[in-house]
Amino acid sequence: MNDFPWLTIIVVLPILGGSLIFFLPHRGNKLIRWYTISISIFELLLTTYTFCYHFQLTNPLNQLAEDYQWINFFDFDWRLGIDGLSIGTILLTGFITTLATLAAWPVTRDSRLFHFLMLAMYSGQIGSFSSHDLLLFFLMWEFELIPVYLLLLIWGGRKRLYSATKFILYTAGGSIFLLIGVFGIGLYGSNEPTLNFEILANQSYPVALELLFYTGFLIAFAVKLPIIPLHTWLPDTHGEAHYSTCMLLAGILLKMGAYGLVRINMQLLPHAHSIFSPWLIIVGAIQIIYAASTSPGQRNLKKRIAYSSVSHMGFIILGIGEITDTGLNGALLQMISHGFIGASLFFLAGMTYDRIRLVYLDNMGGMAIFLPKIFTLFSILSMASLALPGMSGFVAELIVFFGIITSQQYFLIPKILITFLMAIGMILTPIYLLSMLRQMFYGYKIVNSQNSYFCDSGPRELFILISIILPIIGIGIYPDFILSLSVEKVEAIISTYFYR
Repeated sequence: MNDFPWLTIIVVLPILGGSLIFFLPHRGNKLIRWYTISISIFELLLTTYTFCYHFQLTNPLNQLAEDYQWINFFDFDWRLGIDGLSIGTILLTGFITTLATLAAWPVTRDSRLFHFLMLAMYSGQIGSFSSHDLLLFFLMWEFELIPVYLLLLIWGGRKRLYSATKFILYTAGGSIFLLIGVFGIGLYGSNEPTLNFEILANQSYPVALELLFYTGFLIAFAVKLPIIPLHTWLPDTHGEAHYSTCMLLAGILLKMGAYGLVRINMQLLPHAHSIFSPWLIIVGAIQIIYAASTSPGQRNLKKRIAYSSVSHMGFIILGIGEITDTGLNGALLQMISHGFIGASLFFLAGMTYDRIRLVYLDNMGGMAIFLPKIFTLFSILSMASLALPGMSGFVAELIVFFGIITSQQYFLIPKILITFLMAIGMILTPIYLLSMLRQMFYGYKIVNSQNSYFCDSGPRELFILISIILPIIGIGIYPDFILSLSVEKVEAIISTYFYR
């Protein structure tokens, strides 16, 4: 057990610091913004320092472990820890949240509550990634939903009530299955109930019961990931949310579903995962093609980007279902890669809306003339999204490809078919992204309209986008920087639970 509560401080600092916002001057919007950004930066620096000096890459076991007694009745402790599965997502959370707070600079209405909710999300997300107690994981999972609902309901677009209601119904419905699974696993097979991840990872279950538990957890994580057909909340939520909220949704929230699928379904229920894995691969391949073919029909810019996110999540599902070191490493790398790319595209969509007050692609055209910097950045990040070589998306998707090709779990013909479907999805991706660029930036619609002068991106916006582009290119050139975080843990999971 760790002597100093590094992780506890990292988890609670954002929400405790955020609560002090309400003591700041009521009309001090600039002070509130700078305070929130300072909390986010300090949290990111503290997290980076802690991991650099106290985390060993070669150790696949749980590190920086903290275990404080909370409720004796049900062995419910405050258990935290990090390993190769969680360190990348925690660092991604800190990076994207810091940039999202800077992106929220224009928000002036009820800014204290807005920024507090963003910091509360920060705590909930880091708490979910670092929890090593099932019930604590569930509480953090639920706690994180409340800020998202309020951010969407109060600062969303014209259909914000519908979108917020749909979001909470889907996610709360999935959480019911998560809670049932948590108590089911915790109560089964022991005179003393336990919710400790380390103990439960060595627990065995009858096949029928394990399949039942797996199904419940899969439904919960399928909503958040999302997996079709439980994805319909995502385009509506992204279509109405403020773009700083979209950055957090695309960059971090979706990754929580994938993280849960690996942390709980793979580690705690490996036999059921082996049975479900062919279906995950089939669903992942279908999802890549379905979302990529649906995206071009979306007239709303943010909904088009949202469907691209659904398509890219298909590669994560494939990597998790492959049950190979290569596939799982590719899935984890895709989580990080899409976190950067998805957040940046939604920020660009929000920047565009701030200038032209248009959200439908049919009404756009000719913006490259007046917004050359935004056009350049949109083009670069669209290339990253379509997996251009030299960028992070290409490496992540290529590793997932290698994972299915080298997998020993499947026969040659199924592997060829799945690879063919993945290739079709990757061909469709440039179609809808390049079509989006053409509709937005080429032509003369806006040029010929009244008041057709718009200011290009400013220093704050350029800083946010360059801060995201640099790691995208860096990972594309040197992916081992991220893969080294998880490779030992992934090897331990595959060798311990699937090839014994």
